[in-house]
Amino acid sequence: MFVGVDHGTRGIRFAAREAEEIRVFELSRKRAAEMDTEEIIGAIEKGLATKAEEIEGIALTYSMGDGFCTIKPVGKVRNRGLESGEGAGAKIGGGTRVFDTIRNADIPTIIVPGIHAGTENIDCRMKFFSHAASPEKVGVAYHIYKKCYADFIFSDVSSNTVTMCVTGGVIIGAIDACLGSPGLYQGPVDLQLLRDIDAKKVSANEAFSNAGVLRKSRVKDTDKALDTLSLFVAMELSAMGVLMNDYGISSYDVFLTGSAGENPAIKRKIEKLLDVKVETSTRYSAAIGCAEIAEDVFHGVKNILGIEVEEL
Repeated sequence: MFVGVDHGTRGIRFAAREAEEIRVFELSRKRAAEMDTEEIIGAIEKGLATKAEEIEGIALTYSMGDGFCTIKPVGKVRNRGLESGEGAGAKIGGGTRVFDTIRNADIPTIIVPGIHAGTENIDCRMKFFSHAASPEKVGVAYHIYKKCYADFIFSDVSSNTVTMCVTGGVIIGAIDACLGSPGLYQGPVDLQLLRDIDAKKVSANEAFSNAGVLRKSRVKDTDKALDTLSLFVAMELSAMGVLMNDYGISSYDVFLTGSAGENPAIKRKIEKLLDVKVETSTRYSAAIGCAEIAEDVFHGVKNILGIEVEEL
């Protein structure tokens, strides 16, 4: 059995893959922060209906994953794989407890990097921005790829929105949550928020963490908020299509995932805006994809979507 871990914004999702059977569960970051090591291991065993000793390997993600560029054993990263502990997003402590529990457990574990300026395989123009996508988005991409898709774009729409582009089975770029479409709670910093930051009314992280369509004060109505979100997600997907076209890929598949991406109403709105058929993938796609990464890496695969696998 192989396990994938998605360190999401609002929860930590786990997936176990055994033959063709998939089992999933979610642990809130707040709850995880209150648990000790034994309780976390117990929750994983109960949630995945297994025992720790039955797990052959784990693929772990953590925060932005911007301190390294290759898939490697978890013991080979410093600072939990981060360039810095500072950055955008909520800091609760649950993800850290889960990471440390798994790192210290007697289970073979690899860690998946995020996509950032140091990533070798992405288009060099996309390295203009320091960060593109956190590690669980690699899991989403791999889950889609394993379904026999080689050229595709997906948007993971939930607390924030991140869009990734894959061509020929290689990740070539992504648009980070800070840069493009807002999500439900987090989003890019606009002119007024820059003024609020300069005036010390809010910190930069507070501004980002409250710039989603359900948080901004000017978007009062939920239906209007989802209309707004659909428009910007469609624009972001369309923008990544420009990169695909530059690679000579005119025909590709479009996916939505995440808690909002699963919403049928948002899917319909985006299909209408883009005039394309959009597929949806479960919010557990990242965890399932990481379980698939674990299985393949521990079975000898040396490259995952263009990301090198170090010697285990």
